[in-house]
Amino acid sequence: MSVDFKKLSIVIPAYNEGPTIHLILDRIKTVELPNGIEKELIIVNDCSKDNTEESILKYKEENPELNIQYYKHEVNKGKGAALHTGIEKATGEYLIIQDADLEYDPQEYHLVLKPVLTGDADVVYGSRFMGGNPHRILFFWHSIGNKMLTFLSNMLTNLNLTDMETCYKLFRTDMVQGLKLKEKRFGFEPEVTAKIARIPKIRIYEVGISYYGRTFEEGKKINWKDGFRAIYCIVKYNIFSK
Repeated sequence: MSVDFKKLSIVIPAYNEGPTIHLILDRIKTVELPNGIEKELIIVNDCSKDNTEESILKYKEENPELNIQYYKHEVNKGKGAALHTGIEKATGEYLIIQDADLEYDPQEYHLVLKPVLTGDADVVYGSRFMGGNPHRILFFWHSIGNKMLTFLSNMLTNLNLTDMETCYKLFRTDMVQGLKLKEKRFGFEPEVTAKIARIPKIRIYEVGISYYGRTFEEGKKINWKDGFRAIYCIVKYNIFSK
């Protein structure tokens, strides 16, 4: 049975993304969602030290036809905390997470939405490690680390994801708003996966997406310390914390 809904909330955490935030907003602007679904853009500025705020406010003023909701943290709290704020403010029936850089292509929202629109899914992950879409070739150990984290997460959640750490996660909004999320940095990914997996009769799907990764010189922020934190969170939220 197909599912019709009216609004998709696009939650965008932003920290020091002044040079690219307008570019990703341009890409989102051109996306035409199926069935006339409205876009709600929720941008959370995590106390950036560059011109991120100026870029967002200028874009919002120049594009009044877009439904842009802007929020700002007065102190830097981390990506997870920015996502908490965005999830709390979302009013669409479904929401998707979108990074403020250019690593993920908003034109692929339709790929992530498809299992929802066909009535099959409550949650959809966009995997960088499946399908035949373009992938920039970058860090060997980073990809190995992602796969190891996904493997460990799968062992404890009993899911068979290929990319737990992906940015593109689509949730039924009421479902993810009902979770008590705590992780303020990159531990958000394993925590939300562990807690979503425990929801009775949850229907989780995964689809292949493209990936245009960037280097650390280009602004990539995650590092090896975040990897160790992710391992801690996988164990914590699957074994010691419900």
